[in-house]
Amino acid sequence: KAINDALADELIVGANPAALVKVPADRPLPIVWEDERVQRWKFTGEVPGPVMVWTDAQVVQFLDYAAEHAPDLHPMWHYMAYRGPRRGEACGLRDSEVRLHRRETTINNQIATHGYTAVQKPPKSRAGNRDVALDADTTKVLTAYKARRAAWQLAAGDAWPDSGLFFVRPDGQPWHPNAVTQRFRKLIRKAGLPPIRLHDLRHSAATIALDAGVDIKVVSEQLGHTTTTLTRDTYQSVTKELHRNAADAVAEKIKQKRRGPRLAG
Repeated sequence: KAINDALADELIVGANPAALVKVPADRPLPIVWEDERVQRWKFTGEVPGPVMVWTDAQVVQFLDYAAEHAPDLHPMWHYMAYRGPRRGEACGLRDSEVRLHRRETTINNQIATHGYTAVQKPPKSRAGNRDVALDADTTKVLTAYKARRAAWQLAAGDAWPDSGLFFVRPDGQPWHPNAVTQRFRKLIRKAGLPPIRLHDLRHSAATIALDAGVDIKVVSEQLGHTTTTLTRDTYQSVTKELHRNAADAVAEKIKQKRRGPRLAG
């Protein structure tokens, strides 16, 4: 398929399309901060892997703490933790693409960084351009944020910049992605939570969705993955646990049948 896509894009004659196919490097699998790992981290400072994800309880603990100690960024982090956009996609979410009355957003823009320079650009792939449905809690958080933002704008008057973005600083300026990351790191240390990267909020959103039984195709589309294979490979440790749970459920159902009265042969 990648070769066909390369040909369809009218590449230079004589070029080898296969040379343009990107072979993904081995990705470290997400590891959940389960209780045993948290206890060892507290004792030794050891982080089990480069990609760590929070449990749903840890996500709630962080968001509650952020709501009190970082109210300017809490709505963005809530959106990331619940719906799984990338950092740049959250920072670059356009105001016109947030339809709270329909409980949906459209991701078609991101803020990327080149060095420390922030630039707006389209998402990284075709699949990255996507609609993201909102749950009731996220809709409530974003509605409250929009009212707070209106108060900021009223107070600023003519000094308020028209960035066209949904998530902005209290002065109306866009959030620099690196600043969002720095604030995130500081806050999780203050909250006493086990460390994760800001990008791992996205992994936490996917992990919790899969654990809740959401179909992997839906999760893949929500994340903007190009294929469900990428989603399955990334979260195979989680899907294995789901398979074990399914196996246990089947075994329990059979046990219940066996406990019933047996007919004489």
